[in-house]
Amino acid sequence: MSSPQQVPRVAVVTGAGSGIGREVARQMLAAGYRVALAGRREAQLKETADGNPDALVVPCDVTRPDDVEQLFEAARQQWGRVDVLFNNAGVFGPAAGVDEISFEDWNATLAVNLTGSMLCAAAAVQTMKAQQPQGGRIINNGSISAHSPRPRTVAYTVTKHAMTGLTKSIELDGRGFGITCGQIDIGNTATEIMDTIGVGSGALQADGSRKVEPMFPVADAARAVLMMANMPASASVGSVVVTAAGMPFVGRG
Repeated sequence: MSSPQQVPRVAVVTGAGSGIGREVARQMLAAGYRVALAGRREAQLKETADGNPDALVVPCDVTRPDDVEQLFEAARQQWGRVDVLFNNAGVFGPAAGVDEISFEDWNATLAVNLTGSMLCAAAAVQTMKAQQPQGGRIINNGSISAHSPRPRTVAYTVTKHAMTGLTKSIELDGRGFGITCGQIDIGNTATEIMDTIGVGSGALQADGSRKVEPMFPVADAARAVLMMANMPASASVGSVVVTAAGMPFVGRG
């Protein structure tokens, strides 16, 4: 007697037009997920989808509540539920200390990295509570900066520390509804954002010097996210740290 066919799981990936989000979305599609691809640039989302019939392109600015609601409504209309949210959209923000950053740049960084993540998590939790069977998994993309900052990254570092609080609060409040939440903190995977801080050419160190730091392929970072997504509902993966081997993070450099 044949076993019943398994229904594909549904994921929402924000920031899916480039970098880690793009690679995670592509690996999820390859693994049989149905994936709603969210981001501000439709053309880049279509490049990520590459014509895959299980990909749904949804242009979305995560700082806009109406956009976020439309994103999750699109996923529900298309597939009836959401099983996984990869809360990935983010910006590095300006290179500045607390006495240098403008009020506008501070708010802009918090709007994307923190408020955007909150809005997407809220929509995901509402969806996961209402669907049958109930529940799902949220994976928040933190950063090594959630543990230790780089120099002159005050806005970015604050948002990533706050992401840890958001993750733990969602995990706690979701327990009664079969909703788990975990955070992945990635260090020096090879994406465009690494070029902006000079990791490959010389990143600013705590002593004021610059140092070329090792990087690792974005596909390997995405595999770690997929591992978290694929864990059974009976398991909660609270925290994963994955870095380039030998990057100046553990110890004194």
